Amino acid sequence: MIQSVRSVASLLLSTFFLLTAMGLSGYLIPVRAVAEGWSTFAISLIATGYAIAFTASCIITPRLVLKVGHVRVFGALTTLMAMSYLLHTLVVDPTVWVLTRAMAGFSIAGAYMIIESWLNEKVSNENRGALFSVYMMVSMSAVMVGQYIVPFGDPSGPTLFMLCTLICSMAVMPTLLSSAQSPQPLTQVKFDVPALYRRSPAAVIGTLLAGVIASAWGGLGPVYATQLGLSTAEGATMLAIAMVGGAIFQYPLGRISDRMDRRRVMIFAGIIGVLACTITVSFGVDNRIIFFAGMLFLGTVLLPIYSLNVAHANDHAEPDEFVEVSSGLMITYGVATMIGPLITGGAMDWFGPHALFVVIAICFAAYSGHAAWRISRREQPSEEMRSDFLPMAAMPDLTPQTAELDPRSDPAWGEQTDEEEDESATS
Repeated sequence: MIQSVRSVASLLLSTFFLLTAMGLSGYLIPVRAVAEGWSTFAISLIATGYAIAFTASCIITPRLVLKVGHVRVFGALTTLMAMSYLLHTLVVDPTVWVLTRAMAGFSIAGAYMIIESWLNEKVSNENRGALFSVYMMVSMSAVMVGQYIVPFGDPSGPTLFMLCTLICSMAVMPTLLSSAQSPQPLTQVKFDVPALYRRSPAAVIGTLLAGVIASAWGGLGPVYATQLGLSTAEGATMLAIAMVGGAIFQYPLGRISDRMDRRRVMIFAGIIGVLACTITVSFGVDNRIIFFAGMLFLGTVLLPIYSLNVAHANDHAEPDEFVEVSSGLMITYGVATMIGPLITGGAMDWFGPHALFVVIAICFAAYSGHAAWRISRREQPSEEMRSDFLPMAAMPDLTPQTAELDPRSDPAWGEQTDEEEDESATS
């Protein structure tokens, strides 16, 4: 295990710097936008620009790499990303920020994919599960570190944006100085969403709703915290607690779903989400203990539902179709992340900050209700068809390369897991 991690240490370090910059900018930009007095809907347009470009990059970047190679594209993308952060300080205008945030979204997705393709070259089926888990932990930790940098600076000044640029630039060094050879060309995104829907309607609709929920939370959660008077440290804690709740409860939620109809777990997750949002709206932020407890409660289902959707979709697919199915869900999720901030931003402008949790609660109710309806329409898959649940990134900014890193991309994964369980039971 240690040797496996050591072999990809430089790539993991690049990942850490890249996602630290992403976490810092993702929290800093909404806070600065609120300080500038921009409307919540204008801020939601900035988040939408990021989502559109991120999803587009997953389709376009593989073609760029095919033409000029991994190293050149990675260098160009990280440079573009650093430029986007500096442009936020040079031109403080919501329309320009939509474009600069789109530059960052395109760059982050592409750089992400290149790093993950390098990691894919280093893993084998024997260590894939361990390295995937380490990669997920590094990703989550980096985002949280980035968010907690904001309280140490002044969001209304240029310093934090410059720091974001420096951290982003540091992501280039470990990868470009690595002795690892360039990997195979990036995976071209292949997806057929209508066919995927016919195969697993609950997973597709669930992924759409998960995208709306996550993008509303990630894009406008900082706005909610700022508008209700939380300090930047408290806002970072709000986001971190939800992320920690998701990380802790992904595994138990997934193991339960491995032993019963996953749609029943979806119903349960939806109910928990509605209850958590109701508690938050009812008590507000006056009592910080209750508020942060509510955020932990919300996080238990806010982020893990994406992993639940992926597992359910793969219950209805052949083992060798995992990457294609996951890519289809990724595109579906990406489309939803374009919609979520727009709906939520408009609602918050009309009805106030608490509309964030009203929208999220409605989505959770729809998530639960649709899963219940699908149970009445279709039997659960047979035991032989069911795949194993595996926790994924706390904030699923995912690419096709992430799917290839996932142990379930190995068609023999399910058989290996069964053999391990049999050996454990025997011993």
